[in-house]
Amino acid sequence: MSRISILTERDLRSIVQLDISAVDCVERAFAALATKDVAMPPILRLDIPEFRGEVDVKTAYVPGFDGFAIKVSPGFFDNPKLGLPSLNGLMILFSAKTGLVEALLLDNGYLTDVRTAAAGAVAARHLTRSGSSVAAIFGAGMQARLQLRALMLVRPVQSARIWARDHAKAHKLAAELTGEYGIEVSAVAEPREAMRNADIVVTTTPAEKPVLMADWLQPGQHLTAMGSDAEHKNEIDSAVFAKARYVADRISQTRVLGELHHAIEAGLVGADQHFDELGAVIAGQVQGRTSIDEITFADLTGTGVQDTAIANLAVSRARAAGCGQTIDNKITKGDAA
Repeated sequence: MSRISILTERDLRSIVQLDISAVDCVERAFAALATKDVAMPPILRLDIPEFRGEVDVKTAYVPGFDGFAIKVSPGFFDNPKLGLPSLNGLMILFSAKTGLVEALLLDNGYLTDVRTAAAGAVAARHLTRSGSSVAAIFGAGMQARLQLRALMLVRPVQSARIWARDHAKAHKLAAELTGEYGIEVSAVAEPREAMRNADIVVTTTPAEKPVLMADWLQPGQHLTAMGSDAEHKNEIDSAVFAKARYVADRISQTRVLGELHHAIEAGLVGADQHFDELGAVIAGQVQGRTSIDEITFADLTGTGVQDTAIANLAVSRARAAGCGQTIDNKITKGDAA
């Protein structure tokens, strides 16, 4: 007999927030990529073009975590016409010792939102100048909101600018964040203007052509690109690679679907050129920012270690709080063949 916890999105929102413990949890998983025998297979992707659908499956075993997660993330982009959300999904947590199912996390993508924002905070913690106080956010969706919150957990951010193709949406988000976060947040009509004199720039768009150009970057800035999580997505001008110190979440992954992928395709970077990974920076194997004027660039495409980390955190907190439902799953051992 095994016991399986079932946690709904409501349950998970009550016990897991974007806070410093979530950031630390994700940071620990990134460090493990550089220091431990992590097993993280390539992303499995299923396209369903008839319904503008795509499904990504991510997983990783991370030594030191009690369980490993498998995450299924569908995105069906005609759903709004049906009155349904475009994105949803779930995670399954298995025991790393026995392989038995321990929890079903019906999060509808909420935990992915949290772990993605936490990764942005981890990159900022290790690659930005410590006194960074001005942020520029590209995009006006959920990740734009959360990335600003994440930055505020690790840096003394006092003001922010929001740029999005839909200026009205950017203006609305800026007003909401000013009230919610208690800092000055403004909507800016031009992306270059949003970046001017910013310490940290984060792009969170689904762009398929660059929305940020290399000659807009200024000495000392840090750039985190979050949007390129599929081969066709591209937020950053590939000429940035000639100006910035590039750090990948997982180099084998960014060569396939991150901003690095487009630079390789354009012939601006060698296909086997070495770049450091964020985990190596965290673990102290390589230096993070090397000078106050260095431009740093983190390419975060989303990794299975982040999903395993946040799923373990969620289940641990659920057990401590007595949250969710539990079912007994009777296991019948069949005869050996």
